[in-house]
Amino acid sequence: MVFLKVAPMKWVMRLWKKGKLSPRFVRPFEILDKVGDLAYRLALPPALSRVHNVFHVSMLRKDIHNPSHVVSFEPLQLNMDLTYEELPLRIVDQKEKELRTKKIALVKVLWRNHIVEEATWEHEDEIYEKYPHLFDS
Repeated sequence: MVFLKVAPMKWVMRLWKKGKLSPRFVRPFEILDKVGDLAYRLALPPALSRVHNVFHVSMLRKDIHNPSHVVSFEPLQLNMDLTYEELPLRIVDQKEKELRTKKIALVKVLWRNHIVEEATWEHEDEIYEKYPHLFDS
């Protein structure tokens, strides 16, 4: 059994570079067979049937099973190119950053599947454009 490496969508690349918000690997998959020296064929679920099922070892991480370690999580909705979208839950805080000639409105966003300490400061106009429902209350 191995975990498969996934990446966030392009618009959240800044979050991905931080490294703390994006899950790197998802659920354990069964190895069907070895293909060459550095590739493995995995048993993918029907939802990922359009994804090629042979992966390089750099995309995989060994699953070391420990029955006492139980992690609860919401399953990610993976796209066909093995990317996913981070979704915000709510706005935790707001502030205005002053530069020499302008002011920038920022909001602190709490992301789904993350704790409050992992909330990030984002530009208010960008978040409002993509998620106006967060500003209703």
